[in-house]
Amino acid sequence: MSVRILTGDCRELLKGLPDESVHCVVTSPPYWGLRDYGTGSAGIGLEETMVEHLRACVEVFSEVRRVLRADGTLWLNYGDAYAGSWGAQGRGDKRSEMEIGGRIKGGNRKSLSETQIIAHPKRLQTGSRERHGLKAKDLMGLPWRIAFALQDDGWWLRSDIIWHKPNPMPESITDRPTKSHEYVFLLTKSERYAYDADAIREGRTSDEDANGFRGGSYVEGEPGPRKVTGNKRIKIHGGWDTGPGGHGTINRQGRTSAQYRDVGVGSNARPSKGAPNEVGADGRNARSVWTIATEAYPEAHFATFPTALAERCIKAGCPAGGVVLDPFGGAGTVGLVADRLQRDAILIELNPEYAAMAERRIRGDAPMFANVSAA
Repeated sequence: MSVRILTGDCRELLKGLPDESVHCVVTSPPYWGLRDYGTGSAGIGLEETMVEHLRACVEVFSEVRRVLRADGTLWLNYGDAYAGSWGAQGRGDKRSEMEIGGRIKGGNRKSLSETQIIAHPKRLQTGSRERHGLKAKDLMGLPWRIAFALQDDGWWLRSDIIWHKPNPMPESITDRPTKSHEYVFLLTKSERYAYDADAIREGRTSDEDANGFRGGSYVEGEPGPRKVTGNKRIKIHGGWDTGPGGHGTINRQGRTSAQYRDVGVGSNARPSKGAPNEVGADGRNARSVWTIATEAYPEAHFATFPTALAERCIKAGCPAGGVVLDPFGGAGTVGLVADRLQRDAILIELNPEYAAMAERRIRGDAPMFANVSAA
């Protein structure tokens, strides 16, 4: 498989990619008003106002939609922020990433200069509350603003996935919960698209694997404790809306009796038609909350996209032998994971030092197999 790393502004380089040439896009744009990754004023995320940032994102992903196949998917990660507060990343000085984020394991920073990554200038006042009606300490809702802007631009917004972080960054706050999640939005170019549900099927929960419970049960018509591990039949609320346009949590015809559905425990059977969330022998349909720990990479900034998160998106959205695109390549995580999963990848990165870092990282991961080219 091959990984192409293109250096430059994605808004320009995307224009050189052919129409409908990639199967899947997995990316995490620079968050607005957080920090400067050494790209100067041209970088996405350094816009003077939130509205300008949203316009820039729409511009990028409009071009992404052109290069995406008609049945392709976009997996977009974005985290939220608060207005009128600069937080740990907004002190306005030129301290290095290591000073801001704490000493990184090993301390072997090979390529980034002392002021490569700096705090976002204080003058921007994250949220630009004077211009947009946001009050100090308001949660800005940036992920949803971007998702809705892309929806307005023609994308199908298919799912909001909660990336739950079991190891979130500590926050010195006492008047709200510590934030321990970000969003991953599944957006598509068409109403019908390629999605491999089996590739990211989840294991059963503990109660689904119970071998008995108080009061007994009926298994194959016989009362008593379960004779097999895992549910033979699942009780489904009657009258739930399903299918296109279904709400999924209401009964349009009023309450109805619960229904049981066979799920084929002990065989290779998939969930039965019309019950896509039932538990089968090989697990259940993926839920919309993914618990994945953050990861550190010694050379990269501390916001590195976790390999496990990229793996889930690529498995579900890109067939074996397909092409994955990340227009904000960063440390190369998406390319690294795509190569491991036998997919081709195209990464675009504005900062030449990060592009070089991504190339080293991918070559070092599989030097016998990785076909990496940088331009």
